[in-house]
Amino acid sequence: MAETGVRKLRAAQTEVELKAAAIRVFGRVGYLNAKITDITAEAGRATGSFYQHFASKEKLLEALLADLLLEGDESAAAPGHGEDFRDRAAVRYHVAAFWGFYRRHHVVMEALRQAAIVDPEFERVVQSMMEPDRGHIAAHLAKLDLPGEPLVIASIFGTLVSGFAAEWMSKLPDDEAIETLTSFIYGGIGGR
Repeated sequence: MAETGVRKLRAAQTEVELKAAAIRVFGRVGYLNAKITDITAEAGRATGSFYQHFASKEKLLEALLADLLLEGDESAAAPGHGEDFRDRAAVRYHVAAFWGFYRRHHVVMEALRQAAIVDPEFERVVQSMMEPDRGHIAAHLAKLDLPGEPLVIASIFGTLVSGFAAEWMSKLPDDEAIETLTSFIYGGIGGR
């Protein structure tokens, strides 16, 4: 392997290690209390290596969100994904997919929430990055006779599901939480 290829491979590995270290540090001390030096120490890397990959802690968090959004895209292409929210199974699929996603990535989701609270510009960046996902839900909701713009209703959907997950993830068994939330949303959008 050429020296350039080895360097690229090492750089990619360092980026992966920094991201994983950041998630562990955010899980222990929260995003707002995490320092770049905490992340690099956790990864066993020099502080300067951080800046070779990320301009700031916010840029690292944006990179983590980009990774999560790619996973979300895979979920939309998975078998069982239904588009007609008049079908309870389609609503349940989306609720269950988000619940599982939130369970796997709750540390990053909480970090995003914390960062958005203190930095309105970061919140705008996050909202912009999440626009395609909101559009995905809005496209499903546009097929229904609901009051309001589909993007607004999709925002309500996202806020409800996220807030419920944040509050109840550690308090309810997964199946009960998914069924409760599915029934509530399905009933709210006009299901039986």
